[in-house]
This record gives sequence, structure tokens and C-alpha cells, in this order.
Amino acid sequence: MRIIGVIPSRWGSTRFPGKSLHPLCGKPLVQWVVEAVQRARLLDEVIVATDDARIAEAVRGFVRVAMTRPDHPSGTDRVAEAAAPEDDDIIINIQGDEPLISPSLIDALAERMRTDAGWAMATVACPVRNARDLDARAVVKVVVARDGGALYFSRLPIPCQRDGEPDVASGLYLRHVGIYAYRGAFLKRLVAEPPCALEKAESLEQLRALYLGGRIAVIQADEPGVGVDTPEDVAVVERLLAERG
Repeated sequence: MRIIGVIPSRWGSTRFPGKSLHPLCGKPLVQWVVEAVQRARLLDEVIVATDDARIAEAVRGFVRVAMTRPDHPSGTDRVAEAAAPEDDDIIINIQGDEPLISPSLIDALAERMRTDAGWAMATVACPVRNARDLDARAVVKVVVARDGGALYFSRLPIPCQRDGEPDVASGLYLRHVGIYAYRGAFLKRLVAEPPCALEKAESLEQLRALYLGGRIAVIQADEPGVGVDTPEDVAVVERLLAERG
């Protein structure tokens, strides 16, 4: 069994083209992500998965690069091609725009998967802190069972508060954080299956996993993390990086 961290990185971001190579405090964004991921203790290998020669050239000196097909419909497909996993491998899909990703969170996902073979996947959630995030369709919500497994993901507020207004202080509402661990066999099955109706309706890939019967463990974190989605995020992230030293 190997535990492999894969960072999908592409040039063609709709809101911020070329952001993978945009400099943050003197280093490309993708380099910050790689260096954070390499600090995780449980990873046997780290791979940057890209279809862009410029990104590959920028990181090839300090991390393995997997050149992938340019026509993948999702980052999950790109991760599956790059990792080429064996059935018992654990693959961790780490977003390429989060330079502040916590190495300990990556290790927590790896540990959950390697110590309990009953999970097909694992992911992360944190509390919803305000009504604006609860209502925002860009913020994905998740409902979790007693055993810590995901019951459903939605862009709408779930669970529904039938009477009165939702209370974000109740602890009922969790927002999904987009980092995933997959068991190798299930990842191969996942990318071989077409999107289901639930996935198409919500535009959420993880619903395909639930539809196929995959159990998804949900690890709870305090905060959702900070990513670089638009050029306006650069100054915020640079300040946070400088504060960390």
C-alpha cells in the first residue's frame, strides 16, 4: 500500500488564468502548495498532475510531475491518471490553489483511510459560521451520520429547518472542504462511471460516490482554509503567508 498526494494543477482557470504560476511572496502559487504537502508525514510520494508544460517546468526540480491528458472533465480524472493506483493504495487529492493547506489535515485523512478499510473515501468539513455562507450556493454543505460518514452534500442549506430560521450556532450545519482521500480501487471505479442525475443537478462529483454506494468518512476541522480563486485573493494570502513566516 502506498499513500500518494496528488496536486492537480492547470492553466485554464476561468476566474484566474495562469494562477498556478502567479507569484506569492516571490514563489509560484503551486510551489507553495507542493512545499506544504511535502511536510505531511504519511505521504510516500507527492505528484503534480498537469497538462501544461509551463507548470511542469516550474515544479519539475523539486517534485514528481505527471503530464496528463488535456481533456479531463474533472480534477478527479486527472488525479486518477497521474496516480495510476493499485487497488489498496490511498490517493489524496489536494487542491492546487491552497498554499496554506495544513499538512496535519492531509495526515488525518491518510490515517483515517489506512486504519479503517470500510471507507471508500474521506473528506473534510467545518462549521458554517454565518447565514451568508449557509445560503451561498458556492458553499457546499454536508450532513453527517453518527459514524462520521457523509449522508448527503448539497449547495442548499441542509438539514432544512422546517419551522423558523436556521440557527448556524446550533452545530447542525457543516460546510464541505474540497480535499479528498480515495481508496485506489474505488477511485478507478469512480472515474469509470458516468455522472449520475444527482451529480448533474448539484454539480458535485462526490454525489456520484454516494450514488455508487461508496462510504465517505468526514473529518471535522475548525476552518475551511484559504484558497486563491481570483486575483483579489493574492494580497490576502500573501499577508497570511508573511504572518506564518
